Amino acid sequence: MNYPDTTAGERDSLEQFLDFHRNRLLKGLDEVTDAEAAARVLPATDMTIGGLVKHLAAVEDLWFSRKLLDVPSSEPWHSAPFDQDPDWEWHSAADNTVAEVRQLYVDACATSRAVAAQFASLDDQAKRPSFGDHQVSLRWIYLHMIEETAQHRGHLDLLLDAVRQARPSR
Repeated sequence: MNYPDTTAGERDSLEQFLDFHRNRLLKGLDEVTDAEAAARVLPATDMTIGGLVKHLAAVEDLWFSRKLLDVPSSEPWHSAPFDQDPDWEWHSAADNTVAEVRQLYVDACATSRAVAAQFASLDDQAKRPSFGDHQVSLRWIYLHMIEETAQHRGHLDLLLDAVRQARPSR
């Protein structure tokens, strides 16, 4: 898991930075048990490690498949009860193992890469508008996904610290 190439062009840099944060997020799951991934370990939030990873898988699907390509969401997002629970991915993750949320995220990222590869230019516009009727480019989506993934990587670091501190002393 190397740091992004310091001499890469714009698109390669965007892809490398996004993959860097994706891979660091996945690395954080290496030491987590299923119980720890489902545990609420920070006060004043119901954020969990599993919920965070499942949320990022949903965000990958939203921006690359739904917005950029304008195809229906894949499962489990397509049949998720978002109208009854807008934060379904966060709440339902307690029913998933670490291996399941990891695979969901790995698959979502692979799909995102494949979708992005279909677009020749960073200036290409998403087929589905965002924020009402605003068009966004592939460049904007990459930048937004770097922002989103890096932000939640920071949350993951805090959750992992709390999990480590909660573990019994050896």
